[in-house]
Amino acid sequence: MFPNAFEYEAPTSLDDAIRLIREHGYDAKVLAGGQSLLPMMKLRIAAPAVLIDINGIDELKGWREVDGTLRIGAMTRHAELEHARELADSFPLLSRTARWIADPLIRNRGTIGGSLAHADPGADWGAAMLAAGARIEARGPEGSRLIPVDEFFVDTFATSLNEDELVVAVHIDKPTGPVAARYMKLERKAGDFAIAALGVQVELDSNGRVAKAGIGMCACGPIPLRATKAEAALIGQPLTDETIKTVSRLVPEDADPTDDLRGSAEYKRDLLRVFASRALHEIAEELKGKVGGQ
Repeated sequence: MFPNAFEYEAPTSLDDAIRLIREHGYDAKVLAGGQSLLPMMKLRIAAPAVLIDINGIDELKGWREVDGTLRIGAMTRHAELEHARELADSFPLLSRTARWIADPLIRNRGTIGGSLAHADPGADWGAAMLAAGARIEARGPEGSRLIPVDEFFVDTFATSLNEDELVVAVHIDKPTGPVAARYMKLERKAGDFAIAALGVQVELDSNGRVAKAGIGMCACGPIPLRATKAEAALIGQPLTDETIKTVSRLVPEDADPTDDLRGSAEYKRDLLRVFASRALHEIAEELKGKVGGQ
C-alpha cells in the first residue's frame, strides 16, 4: 500500500519549522527519523496533508553540557547516543538504553526527540527519561519552555505539547555523586517492542547511601510510568541485599499492565520485580569503591 498524496516541506531553520507547524496545524506531521511515522503513512493509519521534514535543521542535532546540564538535540540519533563514550560515565543510562532500541538500521535513523514526541508506551526512551529525571524542551511561536518528563506523557500517543510546538531538546542534570544505571528489557524476538522493560538510575552520596533514584517502566501502562514507591524506598538507604529485595517488590505496585499477546499482566509485573532486582544488584556491584570520588 502507498501513502496518500501530501505536500513536502524541508525547513532549514527552527523558526521556519515552527512557522510551518503553526500554519498547517493538524494537517501537518513532523518527520524526524520517520521510523514510526512512515510505516503508519504507508498503511494509511496516518495521512498528513503536509509533511515537515526537520532533518536539515542543524541546531536540533548533537549535544552539549552547560552549567551542569546535558542538552541533547531532538534530532540526535539513537546510534549516536549508543556509541557516545564521552557520556558513559556521567550519563550511563543513555547508551544502556539506546542499544536496546529495535535494530541497527532503526537506531541509525530514529531520533530521541521523535521517539518521545510519538509517545508510544512501548518505546524505550520514555522509561529511561523518567529514570534520568529529564526535562523536555519544547518551542513554539511564543518561545521555549521546559516540560518535566512526568508531565510530558498524558495518554497513549499523546503528550502535553501544544499543537504548534516542537520538541527541540532533552535536558538531563549531571550527577554530582557516583552514578550507575541499567536498562532491562525482554522481547519476543530481537528488535521487537518490549514485553516489559525497566530503566534504573542510582546516585550515591558521600556516605554510600542512595541520594537520588529513578525507576521508569516501559510497556506496562498507557504511558511510561514511574515506580514512585520503589524510588522512595531507595532514598537514604545503602544498596544492601535487603534493601534491593524490598525495593524490587515495590516496583510492580505502580505498574498498570494489561493482558495481551505478549503476556499476562501478572507475568509483566513479575518481570518488573526480577528486572529491578537484577539491575540494582548490578548497580550495587558497579558502585563499590566509588564513594567519595574514588
